[in-house]
Amino acid sequence: MKTRAITSLLSLLVAFCIGGCSGGYSFTGASIPPEAKTICVTTFPNYASTVNPQLSQKLTEDLRNMFSSQTSLNVVNGDGDMEVSGEITGYATRASAISSGDEAAMYRLTITIKVKFENNVDPSANFEQSFSRYRDYNASLNFSSVENSLMTEIVTELCEDVFNKAVVNW
Repeated sequence: MKTRAITSLLSLLVAFCIGGCSGGYSFTGASIPPEAKTICVTTFPNYASTVNPQLSQKLTEDLRNMFSSQTSLNVVNGDGDMEVSGEITGYATRASAISSGDEAAMYRLTITIKVKFENNVDPSANFEQSFSRYRDYNASLNFSSVENSLMTEIVTELCEDVFNKAVVNW
């Protein structure tokens, strides 16, 4: 009898905890006001001095996919309860390590973006910030042979940075 009561109480407690978490939390750690239903991610124009023609579309689509797959927000064109906009401000490769013969041993690709996040439900969460990520690669490799994979890795990290800053309150 006592075991049945404890089991019932634990079941009720678990159901209460799960039910109490609906609306404002997701298992990805996103904390979104229940009133927020939509997000707009505008295309990030590329203003870097060196332009990778695929970067703007890749960054924009990956951001949209991240918000779509990891939150309950619907991605919309136009006004949203939350809005992400920005621009690509840097795309550069330079030596990151020098060998004993004063030649580059490693190069570093760095991508920098400037992001504006507007939370129309909770304006105190608004921000404007630059994010930068890089990847090193061996100088013996031809940049064009590693560029796409480096860009993909960097874009993934940049999207995670923006997502975490916008909707994960750690």
